[in-house]
Amino acid sequence: MNVSSSNHNLRKAKSLAMNGLCVVCAVLVMLPLGLILFYLIQKGASSLNWAFFTGIPKSPGEVGGGMGNAIVGTLELVGLASCIGVPIGVLGGVYLSEYGGERMNTWIRFWADVLNGVPSIVWGMVAYALVVLPMKNFSAWAGALALGFIMIPLVLRTTEEVLVLVPHSYREAALALGLPQWKTIVRIILPTAMRGIVTGILLAMGRIAGETAPLLFTAFGNSNWNRHLAEPIAALPLQIFAYAIAPYDDWNRQAWAGALVLVAMTFCLSLSVRVFSAGRFQKNT
Repeated sequence: MNVSSSNHNLRKAKSLAMNGLCVVCAVLVMLPLGLILFYLIQKGASSLNWAFFTGIPKSPGEVGGGMGNAIVGTLELVGLASCIGVPIGVLGGVYLSEYGGERMNTWIRFWADVLNGVPSIVWGMVAYALVVLPMKNFSAWAGALALGFIMIPLVLRTTEEVLVLVPHSYREAALALGLPQWKTIVRIILPTAMRGIVTGILLAMGRIAGETAPLLFTAFGNSNWNRHLAEPIAALPLQIFAYAIAPYDDWNRQAWAGALVLVAMTFCLSLSVRVFSAGRFQKNT
């Protein structure tokens, strides 16, 4: 009896020690992130005002202005990139999950994983060669294409993983009722996995929202409102980069404010991911 009690106490002590170690590790990971966020709020919150969200940059050295054009430009680029990357990525994930053969799927997954690891600046160079050079002009189309290239492998792999989680009995039941495979996918498989697919799309959008390097080769930036997608367009990452290296104190302060806005946009996307993920898991359970 004493031996059993002693073993129980030992296991309990080990469990408490492990839990304490996990808490300490979590705090060590979150502490630098919290300090960075606190410093970002401290430096950037003072420059946030109505003019910052609605105005455009002033002339170099002139105080005032805002990043309204860059905020709208970022939303435009992310939206256009999603129109390019989401359909291709989702259809590719459906092919891997429902149609492809083992050998072909292995190669597609391999190249998708390779493309996920390609530096974003490489995609900017590809879009530069495909769009900027033939058009002889930087444009929103070129920037959206570069960001869309980044989205495709991310959406493809997440879509496949989510579709694989759909129980195979759903497919068998639909086929047994006489539904063709494409109707089974459209009416049963995709709706069942929709929350997970949307989660993957939002994650990809959060990834591309902060990209700067590919936009240097494609969108290039614009100090005015963009009126045509075939023209250069402003984006928050580009504006932050330009303001951060500028020798003007007001621009430096606005760079911190722009970084804070960009982090807030990414946070909203992450929060949306959590909401969709929680709903999906609750529904499945």
